[in-house]
Amino acid sequence: MKVVRKIIEIDEELCTGCGECVPDCAEGSLQIIDGKARLVADKLCDGLGACLGSCPTGALRIVEREAEEFDEEAVEEFLAAKKQQEQQQAAGGGCPSAQIRTMQPVTPCQAANAPTSQAGSALSHWPVQIRLVPESAPFLENCDLLVAADCTAVAYAGLQQDFLQGRVVMMGCPKFDDQQLYVDRFTAIFKARTLKSLTILIMEVPCCSTMLQIVKRAYDDAGASFPVRQVVVSTQGSIIHDQAW
Repeated sequence: MKVVRKIIEIDEELCTGCGECVPDCAEGSLQIIDGKARLVADKLCDGLGACLGSCPTGALRIVEREAEEFDEEAVEEFLAAKKQQEQQQAAGGGCPSAQIRTMQPVTPCQAANAPTSQAGSALSHWPVQIRLVPESAPFLENCDLLVAADCTAVAYAGLQQDFLQGRVVMMGCPKFDDQQLYVDRFTAIFKARTLKSLTILIMEVPCCSTMLQIVKRAYDDAGASFPVRQVVVSTQGSIIHDQAW
């Protein structure tokens, strides 16, 4: 049944797709689709506007219009289905490409003595995508963790040598992936595993800064205390910011 009520409205011209609003929507009604924040369904939005303050461009506002009534049962069903999907993804969903594996990475000495084309990889495990690595993955225990935005792998030429060597890596894109899944995944890992350190490697573009906010939120929620290093890479491939928390 449709009624006139308060509901979120998104100005697509102002929306950059940064996704900062997504974690603040407890009902999960906001998602990044095709590079823009979208309302999944009217009945999932309570119209209270908890997401408004997180939008850096002012693309979100509350309006009154005809819409489906807010449905708490639909929200519970939606969140339950979403959680189940996340759990299936974390377990690999039966897909061989997502099965947990540990490997023997090439050592710095081996890399130095091998021809450039045969130097091998410093990668020590599989999978590497954030949404596919569960907190139960054995390679997470007592590790130096690298959380890297996808684009850093092609922007920064020395990623393998300077950042991947000796670290466990988790990669993803905060603009196109589910940000609440990221928050939940990192929170679970930070609570369940003992980490020696965390390095966050992101690009200078605005949407990439969301990765930092996601990790900070998980860090605080988990009550973590390990040292954190934040590194920002320019689109030209140089490090323009490097600091510890």
